[in-house]
Amino acid sequence: MTRKTKSPVASHRARRERQGFVRVEVNVRKEDASLVRRVASALSDPVRRTEARALLRQRFAEPSHVSLKALLASAPLDGIDLDRSPDPGRDVDL
Repeated sequence: MTRKTKSPVASHRARRERQGFVRVEVNVRKEDASLVRRVASALSDPVRRTEARALLRQRFAEPSHVSLKALLASAPLDGIDLDRSPDPGRDVDL
């Protein structure tokens, strides 16, 4: 019985995975393809990696998720009347 050998492409992908790389496929407009390739190249280059990550995170990082409680605690409440009227409203026959 013969053993199947891995194709060169499969060997290359396995080697890159062991190096910590992940294969990503994206769909972009034709005019943006070269830009995306250059960004991917900068992220995989050890010399430019740190600066590229910093620039991308600075521009495209997701805003931090703040809880509603923290958001309300940090809200400026100057000039907002928080007192409720003691009037219960109208009478309703049930």
